[in-house]
Amino acid sequence: MRLQRLLTVGLLALSFTAASAVAADADKAKKQAEIRGKVKTSLNAFYKADPKLKAEVEKAAGYGVFGTYGLSFLVGGAGGTGLVHDNKTKKETFMSMAQASAGLQIGASETSYLFVFNDAAAMQKFIDSGWEAGASAAAGAGAGDKTVEAGAGAGTFTGGKVYTLTKTGLQAGGAAAGTKVWKDKDLN
Repeated sequence: MRLQRLLTVGLLALSFTAASAVAADADKAKKQAEIRGKVKTSLNAFYKADPKLKAEVEKAAGYGVFGTYGLSFLVGGAGGTGLVHDNKTKKETFMSMAQASAGLQIGASETSYLFVFNDAAAMQKFIDSGWEAGASAAAGAGAGDKTVEAGAGAGTFTGGKVYTLTKTGLQAGGAAAGTKVWKDKDLN
């Protein structure tokens, strides 16, 4: 009788553990699918704003697309997710992005970033080491007009270019800002 109870408890514990693992995998797959959908939408918006970008992305070693949402009032922050796609191997690496700023600023925005990698080594370094940038930023008051730009300073990096597309938002003022991109261990 005691052995039967012990086996029952053991089987229940094992089934709960297995159910948790299946649920975690399903949640991971769902998050990956959401990011892929947002990346596709962002890429289409970039191509619509500047049709030449499509050929540039197709010829590149790979590309990264990230979307951020942020708020600022003197101190600001934004965060988001994205992925890096290797055009040769078709491998995707899921990553996260965070931004912080301080200065005379107020606003809210939704911004997409497109990183175009000139070579596989630059892309791999971006994936392995992440990316950090710091710059002074200034923006006029007004709603985002869906324009694509390679911003000064942060527009190029060793091994590629970065483009930004402001989808929505109102930003006013100027601030010192920093950006950090890193590999998302939970989604890879």
